[in-house]
Amino acid sequence: MAERSSAVPVGLGRTLRRDAWWMENIPVIILLGGFGLYATWRAFEGKFFWTDPYLSPFYSPLLNISWWHLSPALLILAFPLGFRVTCYYYRKAYYRAFFMDPPGCAVGEPARRNYRGETRVPFILQNLHRYFLYGAIVFLCFLWYDAIRAFWFPGYDQKLHFGIGVGSLVLLVNIMLLTLYLLSCHSLRHLIGGKLDCFSCTVTNRGRHGAWKKASFLNERHMLYAWCSLISVGFADFYVRMVASGMIKDFRIL
Repeated sequence: MAERSSAVPVGLGRTLRRDAWWMENIPVIILLGGFGLYATWRAFEGKFFWTDPYLSPFYSPLLNISWWHLSPALLILAFPLGFRVTCYYYRKAYYRAFFMDPPGCAVGEPARRNYRGETRVPFILQNLHRYFLYGAIVFLCFLWYDAIRAFWFPGYDQKLHFGIGVGSLVLLVNIMLLTLYLLSCHSLRHLIGGKLDCFSCTVTNRGRHGAWKKASFLNERHMLYAWCSLISVGFADFYVRMVASGMIKDFRIL
């Protein structure tokens, strides 16, 4: 009997594909790598995160803990970043771009690599994604409050007055994209109705079926929301920092 040939040649980067498969990894390296460096710098910087009424999403909720002498962002970012790092889509993206595991579909991996999946440390921690989802829902509530609060400016009479600033719109767009990213999450879709065996058995299940279909519609665009929300949350922090540091002026209509 003839030996069965593999569609994937052995060796890192070896493939029968004739397209520029590696081009898919370049945006991932630039965006994820750049965001990781920027978020790390901002987390340790610990300043220029608040200018009334704008609060950077990296520092929300606003903490004032006497015993914590480092940047408050180090206590906050662990939860939203944990949600992104364990996200099913991001796993595929950075496994390919940074770990070459594999570099692409039908592309060879490094030789002599024993596949262990996500059963060993540290990758077994990917199974915490659902719990990071619960934390992300809580933080989303804080960010919605911050976005609404960003439309109320302090006046000369020491009262808050409704207005619109560039920062108000930046924070609003950011929270909307973050909400779409969370609502399109695979784990949330599973919790809503993906684990049910029968949608028509009870009235409750029929209602969950309707919610599941809406979640499935959003889930089809999960990759788009993942990238858009990543860019928006980074830009929102950058904008608040620039205004708080006096580098730029926030235009407002009061």
